[in-house]
Formats: sequence, structure tokens, C-alpha cells
Amino acid sequence: MPVSAEFREWALEQLGRVEPVTARAMFGAVGIYSGGLFFALIDDDIVYLKVDDTNRADFEAAGMGPFRPFGDDSQVMQYYELPAELLEEPDRLRPWMHKALEVARRKRRKR
Repeated sequence: MPVSAEFREWALEQLGRVEPVTARAMFGAVGIYSGGLFFALIDDDIVYLKVDDTNRADFEAAGMGPFRPFGDDSQVMQYYELPAELLEEPDRLRPWMHKALEVARRKRRKR
């Protein structure tokens, strides 16, 4: 589903309170970058952060699930939904963003 312009602007503003971010449209969603690292995305007015085995449990403990681009289990991506309330609390959002950035950094090094 598309991302509303209002949500995109608001979410980027909130994330930008923690780290500088940029965004690019991609397949109806929005890719979010910081320092050249693709670490998050927005789809259907939901923010998802990059995960691996080091931070996935944080999302699962908060009851959040993975990004499913086709709405079913046919493809699950390594991005999990960010608890929405964190977007309004930079101090609580910071560790979640930093962990997602570290996941993106590790993935880049593997290439």
C-alpha cells in the first residue's frame, strides 16, 4: 500500500531527531538511509527497521512482526515493524535505530 505524504514527512522528521536520514521512493514504499546505509523502510504508513539475530528478539518481545511485502508468508524480509510509540520518543528510539544501523553496517561489510 502507498505511503501518505504526511506520514512520510512526520516519520522522517522523528527519525531525523536521532540521526540524519534521507529517503528514496522504492516500489511504492520508502527506503530510509543514514550515512549511506539502508536501515529502514516505510510501507502502508508503518516504519520497519532492519534486523538480524542481534536485534530481532527486541521486536518480537514488543509483539512486532516482519515486513511482508505481499501481505502473506510467501516472502518475509529482514525488517520488523517499529513500535509506533517510539517515533515520538527520541531517547527510546535511539537504541533501536542504532542497532538497525549496525545491522546494515555489518551487511555492507559482508559484501
